[in-house]
Amino acid sequence: MSGNSHTDASQEAQHANGGGPPGPDAGEAAARSEEAEARAPADDVVSEAADAEKERLRADLEASRRRVDELARAYQAVNKDREEFKQRLTRERERMMDVERGNVAVSLLEAIDELDRALSMSAQDSSALAQGVRMIRDSLLAKAQGMGIERVTVVGQPYDPNVAEATDMEITTSPDEDQKVVAEFRAAYRLKDRVIRPARVKVAKYVAPAQA
Repeated sequence: MSGNSHTDASQEAQHANGGGPPGPDAGEAAARSEEAEARAPADDVVSEAADAEKERLRADLEASRRRVDELARAYQAVNKDREEFKQRLTRERERMMDVERGNVAVSLLEAIDELDRALSMSAQDSSALAQGVRMIRDSLLAKAQGMGIERVTVVGQPYDPNVAEATDMEITTSPDEDQKVVAEFRAAYRLKDRVIRPARVKVAKYVAPAQA
C-alpha cells in the first residue's frame, strides 16, 4: 500500500512537469518565491524610512523658508527705520540751518530798516550819498532774497496775528475795512513757510457812523 502511494506521488509530479521528472526551473521558482516573501517586509521598512526622511526634509525646508521670510522682513524693517532716521536727520538739519539763516536774516533786515528810514527822510535827495545808501540797501535786500527770504504783503489784507503785530488802530465807518491792515510801520518777512519777523501795522476797526 505504501509503495503504491509513492508511485502515485511520483506520477503526479511527472504529470505536472509534462510527464518527466521535476526539473531545476521549478526549484528556482520556489526559491525566488521564498526569497521575495522574505524580502517584502524589509522593503516595506525601507520604504517607510524613506517616506519619513522625505517628510523630515520637507519640514526642514519649510522651516528654512519661514526663517528666510522672517529675516527678509526684519531686514526690510531695519532698512525702513534707517531711511526714516536719515530723513528725520535731514529735516532736522535743514530746520536748524533755516533757524540760523533766519537769525542772520533778522540782523540783515534790521540794517535794511535803518537804511529805509534814512532814505524816507531824504526821499527827494538825489545826492551821491543818497544814491550810495540806496545801492547798499538794494544790495542787502538782494542778499536777503538770495537766502530765500521774502517780504510778506500785509497792507490791504485782513489782519493776521501770525504775520503782524497791531501797534495802532484806526476807526473806519466802512464795514468792508474792518480788521484790515491800513498801514505798515515795519515790513514782515518769511523764510520758506516760517515768518522770521512779523510786521508792525495799523489795523482798521469798524464803528457805525452813529457811534463814530
